[in-house]
Amino acid sequence: MPRYNTELETLAGEVEIHPFRGSGPGGQHRNKVESAIRLLHKPSGITVVASDHKLQGKNRELAFERLQRKLVDLNKPRKRRVATKPSRAARARRLEQKRLKSRKKALRRMIGTASD
Repeated sequence: MPRYNTELETLAGEVEIHPFRGSGPGGQHRNKVESAIRLLHKPSGITVVASDHKLQGKNRELAFERLQRKLVDLNKPRKRRVATKPSRAARARRLEQKRLKSRKKALRRMIGTASD
């Protein structure tokens, strides 16, 4: 699994920046100014969007922070899954519960047929 660099200087070179018009409320300013930012990190393929503020600069900072957070998560080593096997006692308890439930249902059927 590749490790990704999370420093701002190197990220700026690895990222495609796409400004676009943010949707939602905000009126005239938001509708005619491309203040939202979409960052595409080429090495990992991660896309991050920020359209929280009216200012493109603040959205750019926010998008880079989000990208850094995602890359840090990707860099963390994943724990290996360990296959577990139920113990003999646990299997026996489960089977006993199933038998009890089966008896209950059988009794319900017998009661239902007797009253008809």
